[in-house]
Amino acid sequence: MRVLTSNAIDSFRVKAYAGTNGVLLAFDLDQARKPGFLGFAIQQQESGKPWQWLLNSLTFPGMPHTLPKWGATPSNLAPIQKFRWADYSIKPGTTCAYRVHLVYGTPDTLSLDESLELQVTADDGQPRDHHVIFNRAVAASQSFGRAFPELDKLLSDNRDMAIEAWPAAPRNWLENGLLDRIISFIRRAKDGKWALDVAIYEYELKAIINAVNAAHGRGVRVRVLYHAKSGDEQTALNEANLKEIPPDSKRARVTSKIFHDKFIVLSKITADDSYVPQAVLCGSTNFTENGVYRQANVVHETKDRTIAARYLELFNAIWLNPADVSATRTWINTHNPIESGVKLFAGFSPRSGKIDLAEFINIIREADRDLLFATAFALPEEVLDALLGAANDPVLRFGIQNTASRITGFHADRTAEFVAPALLSTGLEGWVKEGLRGQKGNLLVHTKVIVANFTSDQPVVISGSHNLSVPASNGNDENYLIMRNDTDLADRYGLEVLRFYEHYRFRYYAKLLKLKKARPLEIDDRWANDYYQPGHLKESARLRFAGR
Repeated sequence: MRVLTSNAIDSFRVKAYAGTNGVLLAFDLDQARKPGFLGFAIQQQESGKPWQWLLNSLTFPGMPHTLPKWGATPSNLAPIQKFRWADYSIKPGTTCAYRVHLVYGTPDTLSLDESLELQVTADDGQPRDHHVIFNRAVAASQSFGRAFPELDKLLSDNRDMAIEAWPAAPRNWLENGLLDRIISFIRRAKDGKWALDVAIYEYELKAIINAVNAAHGRGVRVRVLYHAKSGDEQTALNEANLKEIPPDSKRARVTSKIFHDKFIVLSKITADDSYVPQAVLCGSTNFTENGVYRQANVVHETKDRTIAARYLELFNAIWLNPADVSATRTWINTHNPIESGVKLFAGFSPRSGKIDLAEFINIIREADRDLLFATAFALPEEVLDALLGAANDPVLRFGIQNTASRITGFHADRTAEFVAPALLSTGLEGWVKEGLRGQKGNLLVHTKVIVANFTSDQPVVISGSHNLSVPASNGNDENYLIMRNDTDLADRYGLEVLRFYEHYRFRYYAKLLKLKKARPLEIDDRWANDYYQPGHLKESARLRFAGR
C-alpha cells in the first residue's frame, strides 16, 4: 500500500510504503529549503490512539537523552537526520497516521516548520489473491532481548529444550503469524469434499504434522510427496513423521539431489471426483523449527486458481512417477516454459538449459532504478555479476547474502551498499550476538527474494524455494513465483528485505569500524549535504524513494 502527499508546490513531500509488518516513510525537500534544515520530527498515531513523537537514538552533542531508560529522545527534540524512516514492527491490520514536520533553528531553540500528514494500513486485510507472511527470526534484535530477558537463562538451564517447549510468548514473537497461516490453510480442508496435496523437503515440525494428520482424520483426501534419498537422514525423519499417513497417500520423491519444494495445494473435490484447485501455499519455509522460528522465511498464499492449478499439475506429474527425476524435467520443459512479461508466473524445476536463471538475470539487469534482494546460498558468477551491476551504474542496490561472497561490505564504486550477516562472537553495545542455539548450522536468512524497481509503479518480484543456483535450476525440485506490476506485493517483500538490510548493515559497520559510541546529530544543515550532491547514492535514494 502506497500513499503520497505533498504541499501545493511540491517542494516538500512524504511517501509511505506499507507492507505486512512495517511502514517506510520517504521524504523529499526542495534544495532551496535546505539552509538551516536540521531534520524531520515525526508524530505517529496508531489505530486512533493518542499521537506520539517517534524516538531518535541520537541526540545533539552534549545533550543527554530525555528518555534514558530507552536510550532515546523524541524527534521534536532530536530530529531524524535522514530522508527515510521505517518501523518494521507494525502489526498487520494496524492503521497508522503520520505527521512529518520540518525542523529548523539551533539545537537549543528548535523550530517546527511546515508539516504534512498521511495515513496507511499495514496488511489492510482487503480481499486479495495474495497473502504474504514473514516470521521475525533474527532473534538478536533489541526488541526480542528486551521482551524476553528471561529466555537466555531458561535455555542455559535446559540446553536440549526443543523450541516447541519454549514459553508461548517468545515462540509467537518469532513465528509472527507464519505458523498460524500454515495451520489455518490446512484447516480450510474440512472434510472428504476437500483435498490437500503436500510437497515437502523437510517434514519435522509437530504442529504442522499434527494439522495434516488431523485433516486426514476428518476425511480430507491427503497426499504427501516427500524428499527421499538412500541413506539420507532427512528421509528417515520424513518417513518417521509420516507414519500416520497411509501408504497409498504418500510417496517418496527419490532423487540424488534435493526435493526442495515446500508447498500445499488446497482443492475441492467435485461429484465426479475431480479436483478443483482453490489456493496454494508456498514460499521458502521448511516445515521445521529452524524454518518457522529461527531462519528468516516467507509464506506466500495465493487464491489465484490458475496458479494453484499449475502447482497441482506439477504435483500430479511427480506423483505418477516419483522415482524418475528425468521424467519430471521433461514434463517441466514441455509444460512449464518461461513466460516473460506476464503479470504472474509460476515456475518449476528441474529443467534444462538454465533458462530460469537466464530469466532471473534478465529481470535483475532490466532494473533501472533500484534492486532489493535477499539470498541464502552460494550463487553462480553470472547471478552475482547481475546483482552487483556495473561500476558507477545508476541503480540503487540494497542486498543481503547469507553465504559469504563478493556481496559483502560497501561498494562505493557501484553507488551501492551490500552486507553479509555478521556472525559476531561478542555482543555490541545495545545489541546482542546472533542466537544460533539449537540451530543446525548458522543459516540466518533463508528467504530468497528479488525486488526489481521497487520504487517504481512497475516492480518485479521473484520469490520461492529456488536459490538462484545451478543445482536449483537443473537438479533440485523447486518452485517460484514471478510477480509483475503489483506494488502491494512489492511493498510487502521490499520492506522485509530492507528490514534485513538495515539490521545487518548496522552490525557490519559496527564491527568494521569498531564502533563504541554513535555519532551525535549535526548542529547545522551539513548532515544533508550528500543528499543534494549530484550522482551521490543518497541523492538518488532521496529522489527515488520519494517517488521522483
